[in-house]
Parts: sequence; structure tokens; C-alpha cells
Amino acid sequence: MTARIIDGKAAAAELRAAIAVEVAKFRVSEGRAPGLAVVLVGEDPASAVYVRNKGKATVEAGMESFEHRFSENISETELLALVEKLNADPSIDGILVQLPLPGHINADKVLTTIDPDKDVDGFHPVNVGRLATGLEGFVPCTPLGCLKLLRAELGSLSGKEAVVIGRSNIVGKPMAQLLLGDSCTVTVAHSRTKDLPDVVRRADIVVAAVGRPEIVKGDWLKPGATVIDVGINRVPGAEGKSRLVGDVDFSSASEVAGAITPVPGGVGPMTIACLIRNTLVSASRRDGYAVDPAL
Repeated sequence: MTARIIDGKAAAAELRAAIAVEVAKFRVSEGRAPGLAVVLVGEDPASAVYVRNKGKATVEAGMESFEHRFSENISETELLALVEKLNADPSIDGILVQLPLPGHINADKVLTTIDPDKDVDGFHPVNVGRLATGLEGFVPCTPLGCLKLLRAELGSLSGKEAVVIGRSNIVGKPMAQLLLGDSCTVTVAHSRTKDLPDVVRRADIVVAAVGRPEIVKGDWLKPGATVIDVGINRVPGAEGKSRLVGDVDFSSASEVAGAITPVPGGVGPMTIACLIRNTLVSASRRDGYAVDPAL
């Protein structure tokens, strides 16, 4: 068996195109463009790339992109004041503070200062609670992207057994909530789960988000399982260069799975597409505009 490759780049491009159409309609109807503010503190290279890609995708969708860049020496008080200013700015529909933040800044305090209705990253405790109780709110972008890929690949997820490997607030926990919402039977496993391969082997759906390079092997999988690899790990490659791998051993897993996301080119592009999707949804809710529910 050779697994089908779930093309996250193509899926993200299709979603971004649909968002651009809706943004154009929104601008005609409301006389403005949705606005996303991204805050970057420090010089972390990976964060800088993410922020640049997010800004590019925002502009390409017809939205306004507002970037706020600061040195790592900015005080917590100054950063909180900026967030409060963005909360009050009517031109801003979404606020994203890029993590990680320097050690002298309390990231939880910053994230909880963001207006929950502008929290397009879905990290505010209010949005976490809304997701857990089935209320309307914002879902973190990476698990939302995973869910969209699963629905596109499998159609209905009802009744399927899913194992989420990883229990982070950013991916693992919200992913489990989303799968429960689609009527899956969900197990949340992690690095300390006993007999982890046996637990994973039960699953029709495997979402790997544990942050360990290629931990999930092909013989861990149920034949025909759908595998979503959220991991992004940099490991040594040929000629002294590094390469990116996921949490799944793609070579062996692709011989057993029915469908699998690659790394890179799988979940990553969907994360950014879902961020601009959440920004459009935020703008539509604030203006009372009916956005396409299929987004």
C-alpha cells in the first residue's frame, strides 16, 4: 500500500482563493477591508519568517496587514499597552502576538489581554471555553487546518476512532475537541502514554503533534489510517545541512497509511490560510455581515 499524499499547499491555495472572493464582497458591502495586526518581539528567525508569510497572505487576500515589530527589550507594560490600543482600534479585526516571547514577558498575561472577539489565534481562555462547550468562538489555526484536511479527505468523520498524540494548548487539546465535535471517538496520547504504539494502532485517524522527530513509525499504524503530521523538526541532513521532518517517519508510514500529510507542504500552509479565514470571520461578526459558512 502506498498512501495518498494530502496536499496542504493545494488545499490552502483553494481556501485562500475562496477567502479572497469573500473579502472582495465584504469590502463592497462594508466599505472597508478586514484588518489583521501581527506583533513580533525580538529577532527569532523562524518567527520573522512566519510573520512575513502571514503578512503576505493577508495582503494577497485583499485585507489590511498591520505589523508591529519590537526589540526583545520591550517591557511587558509597553506590550500590554499596545494590545489594549489594538483592542480599541476599529480598523483591527484580528490580533496575533507571535510566540515565543522573551522570558521577561508573561505570555499568558499578554494573550489574555487580547479581546477574545479579536483573538484570531484562538488562545484566549474565553475562546478555549467556547470551543469546549460548543459555542461560537475562534479555533486555533493549526488544528482548524487539520480538521479541514481531514474532512476533505474523508468526508464525514462520524464514528471514526482518532488518536491525537500531543496535549499542548495550541494543537493537541483543541484538536481533540474538534474531533469530538465531529463525533469521533478520541484518545489523547502523549510521550508518557504506556504502550503508545498499541494505542496509535487502533486509530482510523492519527494526528501527530508531540514534537519528536519521526517518533511515529509505520508499524504503529492501522493499515489504511489517515495520518496528519503536525510536527516540524529540524534535523541534520546531507553535507552538513539540516532538513525538516515531521513527527511521523514518512518513509515507513506512507507504506501503511491510506493518506498522509508531508512535511513540509502539509499542515503548515493551512495554518496561515485559517488565520486569514478567522480574520475575515471576525470582521463579519463585528459588522453583522454574513460570510460564506463553508469557509
